[in-house]
Amino acid sequence: MCLAIYKWSDEEVAATLNRMGLLTGQGLTWNSLRVASYRQTSGIHGYESAVKDGRWLTMVEAAAKAGVSRHQIRKLIKSGTLPARQVLFDAPWQIQAADLDRPDVRRALCGCRHHAGRPCRNSRDDRTLKIPGT
Repeated sequence: MCLAIYKWSDEEVAATLNRMGLLTGQGLTWNSLRVASYRQTSGIHGYESAVKDGRWLTMVEAAAKAGVSRHQIRKLIKSGTLPARQVLFDAPWQIQAADLDRPDVRRALCGCRHHAGRPCRNSRDDRTLKIPGT
């Protein structure tokens, strides 16, 4: 948990802990206040958005910067076109902003921008539907 706290907001850490099925010591689900309290009592410095220097992006930030949907960014990550990492399984993706400018990533993103919020489709089926008996 400590690694994630250094990279992500309390809200993102809480969401990740809940997705993993981890509970607080009192058996409660996590929220940003509980994560902040844990950090404070454990002496762990938290995430400060002002410190973000733009070198690493979340999936949402990468999608906004590229002008595509999160689904399209996720698809590029899964295909291996866009390098990304997670601090631990099911944690938010970390994407280097510079990787969005790689030629192969730009080509892949260029083909997706006109779909605004819909999944990329590499092929189109122009066949006419034939309904028997008509």
